[in-house]
Amino acid sequence: MRRVLTIASLLTMLTSVSLMARNWPHWRGPSHNGVSTETGLPVTWTTTSGIAWKLPMPAFSGSTPIIWGDRIFLNVATATRTGELELWAVDRKRPTVEWKRTIAGGNNQQRKQNMSSPSPVTDGRTVWVMTGVGVLKAFDYAGTELWTRDIQKDYGAFGLNWGYASSPLLHRGALYVQVLHGMKTDDPSYILRIDAATGKTIWRVERPTIAQRESPDSYTTPAVLEYSGKTEIVITGGDAVTGHNPETGAELWRATVLNPRNAFDYRIVASPFIAGGFVIAPSRNDPLVALRPGGTGDVGQSHVAWKFSRGPDVPSPVSDGTYVYVVGDSGVTYCLDLKTGAIVWGPERLPNDTYSASPVLADGKIYVTSENAGITSVFRAGPKFELLATNSFEDYCLSSPAISEGQMFIRTTGHLWAIGERRR
Repeated sequence: MRRVLTIASLLTMLTSVSLMARNWPHWRGPSHNGVSTETGLPVTWTTTSGIAWKLPMPAFSGSTPIIWGDRIFLNVATATRTGELELWAVDRKRPTVEWKRTIAGGNNQQRKQNMSSPSPVTDGRTVWVMTGVGVLKAFDYAGTELWTRDIQKDYGAFGLNWGYASSPLLHRGALYVQVLHGMKTDDPSYILRIDAATGKTIWRVERPTIAQRESPDSYTTPAVLEYSGKTEIVITGGDAVTGHNPETGAELWRATVLNPRNAFDYRIVASPFIAGGFVIAPSRNDPLVALRPGGTGDVGQSHVAWKFSRGPDVPSPVSDGTYVYVVGDSGVTYCLDLKTGAIVWGPERLPNDTYSASPVLADGKIYVTSENAGITSVFRAGPKFELLATNSFEDYCLSSPAISEGQMFIRTTGHLWAIGERRR
């Protein structure tokens, strides 16, 4: 009996891993790092060729499409600067919008984002969606609302200079939500652990900072660090990288290394991720920091593996486990050695444009979409730069690509595009 149960548990685990790999369940994909195990993805396309379908969108959004099986979920603003915020469930096969549910009103534009920026997250049964106005809701796949929270009502108004944009992190039945702010408030920054099934707060811990003016503001999404049988929640913002106990929220370690000149405008947009056993933490260009895990207390001197002075501002980097690929806001691109931070190649320039979407990596290639022209560049991963293709949508794009079952999904202002043919 024990053997049967062990085999059953193993099969369940392998099935779960396989499902995760085929889907894109949250902003940075199945591994929280912008990497997909998919192969044979399309490299070239146009607005009229290589496209499986396109679905009209009412307004631009920085939110990434989330995919599980035949369902695509979108955080949608009904208008760019005003209107309501909705969750759309799209039938991937047709495509049609199966249902729409209002999340909140009060949408507004803050520079280049509106209040639909946070990406949804799903486990294949439930979908959770956060908004820039602080309303967080859970729905089942039939569109029934399971619970709702208003984070600003519960804990005070958000005080970020350009509006709230962090996506929730789903990990082992809990949502981790960060509110790191300070430009427009004296209220403390904090982190929440919310029970994903009920919506109740399990813990709320304040996250202190000595950052000044705009520098406490963080638009990042938390990361999960697992090493030596330990699990930690990694947060970046307010000049620091911190690791937290997921059960209690207690701060385990801190590296105050993201704003070495104590600048007043060092808000952080690009999110941290884990690669090759390192915590990779961007700041506002300089520095991009790699930290070794472990340690307690102040690890700013003892655990910094390397720093890079020409990191990104908005796009989050991506790694294949050997190299780190950095795309800057102007399209200037570098490849770094993951272990040492040494430049392998670069600077190389992608098509001249602004870049806000984060790159994704699959099948030995990096895909990244520019902002104003919606040009998706495809370049080869590895120790030599090779630009393979540039594919233009001729439309504004803030959203990062999503990959599932042989297809790539890119959201521009006018449409959600499904690129390539689906492979089950």
